[in-house]
Amino acid sequence: MAKMTIKDLEVQGKRVLVRVDFNVRVDESGQITDDRRIKAALPTIRDLAEKGGRVILVSHFGRPKGVDDRLRMDQIGLRLQELIGKKVVKVNDCIGEEVKKAVAAMEDGDILLLENVRFYKEETANDPEFARQLAELADLY
Repeated sequence: MAKMTIKDLEVQGKRVLVRVDFNVRVDESGQITDDRRIKAALPTIRDLAEKGGRVILVSHFGRPKGVDDRLRMDQIGLRLQELIGKKVVKVNDCIGEEVKKAVAAMEDGDILLLENVRFYKEETANDPEFARQLAELADLY
């Protein structure tokens, strides 16, 4: 049996949670100095969106001890939007009601970027409840 890849999945109308590596380098002012990791994820993100998937992106950025405004995903979202040429909606959390509402409002082909998962200690502790809350956002992971 051939190994399935993401290209084999039917994603039309489905919420697809994609773990990406957007742990990019930034300078002292918070500006991205190396966007190779964002560029590396573009083919997957573009393919899912073009096939009508509702793309939910989750990543960590740095090693914060709780919420750190310098390590928010805002700059990454803006750079991704520039590179992909399509609107990227960024939410200020990665779990909770605000995120659920944003996911519910998504249409086919939309891209949603969640806030830095490392703002939660449960992320690095591999907490199953935290993982469950992320998984509930999507039909496919």
